[in-house]
Amino acid sequence: MSLWTVFGSEVVGTGVLILLGVGVVANVVLPQTLGNGGGWLLINFGWGIGVFAGVYAGASSGAHLNPAVTLGLAVSGANEYAPGVPITLASSVVYVIGQLVGAFLGAVVAWLAYRKQYDAATEPVLGTFSTGPTIASPAWNVVTEAIGTFVLVYLILRFGDTPGELGPLAVALLVIGIGASLGGPTGYAINPARDLGPRIAHAVLPIRAKGDSNWGYAWVPVVGPLIGAVLGGLLSRAPL
Repeated sequence: MSLWTVFGSEVVGTGVLILLGVGVVANVVLPQTLGNGGGWLLINFGWGIGVFAGVYAGASSGAHLNPAVTLGLAVSGANEYAPGVPITLASSVVYVIGQLVGAFLGAVVAWLAYRKQYDAATEPVLGTFSTGPTIASPAWNVVTEAIGTFVLVYLILRFGDTPGELGPLAVALLVIGIGASLGGPTGYAINPARDLGPRIAHAVLPIRAKGDSNWGYAWVPVVGPLIGAVLGGLLSRAPL
């Protein structure tokens, strides 16, 4: 498989994931939508379905859709990211760039779908694009993101050892569970591209009354997931 195919697959898969994920948050949070006030569980299910769809859309590359998954695979001792794609610095960079581009584009398309509702908003709308803590405490916010991402990466890596595993459905249910159980403190980015790509989109899009992009927090949903990914990848190597 060529690295160009990997790039395109990750762009499409991550774009679908973020389109549906940002879309469900916009549906719940923005005024004058049919889903307004739908609550946290609707957001969890929307992200889970986004993962389900994104995995199928990005199947050609193995559908990492997440730099933390890419890093976890590299740390786990695997030889390939996908059939015919050896783990190298070049392939790693291609995966991550594809994920970031897809995340940015997915957020832009979600904004287009809700353009009039964004125009009607009178409060800052960053929360529809990227994550933020309910209690700002950077060190503990990193811990929260690391724990959630550890669960994600470790179990994704162990799914491959499970007879009769359910593939995309298993990962989708896992994401719903992480959101319902561990997502409350920080909004569970558990994916650096999921937070950074939409945050960049928020910064550049012409959104009325959009508020600040909160770049002071932006490192947390990058560093926390990367720490969790390393831990998940290392533990997956243990003979458990």
